[in-house]
Amino acid sequence: QVQLVESGGGLAQAGGSLNLSCIVSGRTSNWYTMAWFRQPPGKEREFVAAIGRNGVGRSYSDSVKDRFTISRDNAMNTLYLQMNILKPEDTALYYCAAKISDALGTKEREYRHWGQGTQVTVSS
Repeated sequence: QVQLVESGGGLAQAGGSLNLSCIVSGRTSNWYTMAWFRQPPGKEREFVAAIGRNGVGRSYSDSVKDRFTISRDNAMNTLYLQMNILKPEDTALYYCAAKISDALGTKEREYRHWGQGTQVTVSS
């Protein structure tokens, strides 16, 4: 059974940075295409970024492109999201997700495995 555990969330000021981590257990992370999603208060969950099994292919939503960077360390079974130039609209519960297939999916339904989320709050 695969388990995903996020960490690194917290409170940041606008313009600041945070680095999220997601540790994969139960199976080595290089089995999976992985992604970050987020759910802002009162809104639906939305795609943030995805990365291929070997870290070569990456995809970002337009709202975070050029500010956030997704990366992975398969030796450490860990996924990262470096978030820079944070904005109040980045406030959300951030989820790590994983799937077997190779496509860099942007839809929730494509991902089978999910973490519990880590809260990010950005003050203006």
